Amino acid sequence: MTSHKPDRPRDLVLVGHGMVGQRFLEAFTEQPGAEGWRITVLAEEPRPAYDRVHLSALFDGKTAEDLALCPPGFLARHGIDLRLGDPVTAVDRADRSVTTRAGTRLRYDALVLATGSVPFVPPVPGRDAAGCHVYRTIEDLDAIRADAGRAGTGVVVGGGLLGLEAAGALRAMGVATHVVEFAPRLMAVQVDEGGGELLRRKVEELGVTVHTSAGASGVETGEDGRVRALLLSDGRELAADLVVFSAGVRPRDQLARGCDLPVGPRGGIVVDEHCRTADPAVLAIGECAQTVDGRVYGLVAPGYQMAETAARTLAGTAGSGFTGADTSTKLKLLGVDVASFGDPHGTAEGALDVLYSDSRLGVYRKLVIGTDGALLGGVLVGDTESYGTLRPLAMAGKPLTTPAEQLVLPAGFAAAGPVALPDDAVLCSCHNVTRGAVRAAVHEEGCDSVAAVKRCTRAGTGCGSCIKQLTTVVDEELAASGVATRTGLCEHFPQSRAELYEIVRVTGITSFSELVDRYGGGEGCDVCKPTVASVLASLGNGHILDGEQAALQDSNDHFLANLQRNGSYSVVPRVPGGEITPEGLIAIGEIARDHGLYTKITGGQRIDLFGATVDQLPVIWRRLVDAGFESGHAYPTARRCAP
Repeated sequence: MTSHKPDRPRDLVLVGHGMVGQRFLEAFTEQPGAEGWRITVLAEEPRPAYDRVHLSALFDGKTAEDLALCPPGFLARHGIDLRLGDPVTAVDRADRSVTTRAGTRLRYDALVLATGSVPFVPPVPGRDAAGCHVYRTIEDLDAIRADAGRAGTGVVVGGGLLGLEAAGALRAMGVATHVVEFAPRLMAVQVDEGGGELLRRKVEELGVTVHTSAGASGVETGEDGRVRALLLSDGRELAADLVVFSAGVRPRDQLARGCDLPVGPRGGIVVDEHCRTADPAVLAIGECAQTVDGRVYGLVAPGYQMAETAARTLAGTAGSGFTGADTSTKLKLLGVDVASFGDPHGTAEGALDVLYSDSRLGVYRKLVIGTDGALLGGVLVGDTESYGTLRPLAMAGKPLTTPAEQLVLPAGFAAAGPVALPDDAVLCSCHNVTRGAVRAAVHEEGCDSVAAVKRCTRAGTGCGSCIKQLTTVVDEELAASGVATRTGLCEHFPQSRAELYEIVRVTGITSFSELVDRYGGGEGCDVCKPTVASVLASLGNGHILDGEQAALQDSNDHFLANLQRNGSYSVVPRVPGGEITPEGLIAIGEIARDHGLYTKITGGQRIDLFGATVDQLPVIWRRLVDAGFESGHAYPTARRCAP
């Protein structure tokens, strides 16, 4: 592709408007000469791009609008024609045109396929029965939510990332949940045997039943045509009212097959390092593409890198090609912190493992060390605090300057002090931003905050797992320059908690949105939202679970209960001054007896009820409220219950 100015605008057609498609549009419109293109986007879903990574947030009070990725005014500003609900059904490469489901035919000078993937549903009898679902889109979640209201038991087929996320969603809706995984352990791609064993134990402690080394062989239905049971490959039968298939994804490469573009043996449109297919006018990015290393990447970070590569290819600007990507992951599944990075299974020749495991505390750490002393990868379960430092060290590929034994031990990691990262260490894998790029943003671009660095480099605007390390590096560089670092609550508020308390007290502000609009910026984060919720509750600005307030709470405040290490909750009804009526005491005793709760008197002269499951909490609180009790406001210190 050349960058000369044509006589007429060239037509660029993008097929698909998911996370990767939106990132391509942003990257392409930043390229010189992009104004010479007329861009049309053809999407299958009924809404613009949204954050699919945080899809389960819809069960925590978020809305589809909260997950939107397309900035207001972006499409109009760049003259982009987005057509929703009208996917491409055929590509004519000879004529350089596409045809949509509505029969519209569009010519193109360049075609970018960002069709993503589809959930894999095992070809078992009954898989299309009422009550069977996949976990992929907002519409999928709406359908699951509708069925969960009448389901007592649900089964998730697949114990990978999405499978455990789906299991967490079912459990949060009060559905007794089973997970069926064909591999011998959960998250087999990301964690090793030791990490998988601990992960399983922690998941089962949360009340989710795990079945490994078993697959689905069929779905049984009742007379009404709805799911009645899931049949397993080992001959067992699991009674179920709801089945969610989350057993992986497959590339959506049908358009390529239909126009004779090469695809990989296991699917995926074959592309070169510049994301071009066998036809130079057609590019493919994201989960629908097989890259030069023979892989189809199912993570957003590689998809973003491919989007940026394709944008440079079309614009004819210089830049490296895409030859592979970091597949590190860090997430919280069912309340359990899990991370893997680099080569977690130690496949490199001569690799050695350095292990730390504490079953009592529920912590597992493994570091993989190469023959030259470099950190190659690792697995973290139960405590991922060190992920932000360990992953860049592994990606740097240089010998460690701190003994691996010290890095793997909880106390040893803290005692090691700041771990020096080389400038070529990648801090943000989503946007491939190195420590050197962050340093340059601070010293050369004048960025004086994490927010400014994020705007300049895009670091931290993807999955968000690098925020802590990014903040550390920015603070270090500002301090080295003699610049006083901000002491605000977070990047969204320059004020401290005490200052925000006084602002709310004096102004009478009653919501987070009003506070952030007037005194902060952005949409908030998991630091400022629960903090502001606590401030609002302390000043009596409405019930803490009413309207917008509910979405601000952490797990403890949201459920009015303390999350314990084993995944159960403790409930603390308020007993003013330690004075309680005989009727109240009897009511608490009956509730504890009926729900099998362990009880004790707290130092604050209250009765603590231990062992409640999340689905029991509404019933417990209804009975407590009927008996005249209210919340003891004993739930702000979620940190004390963390593994």
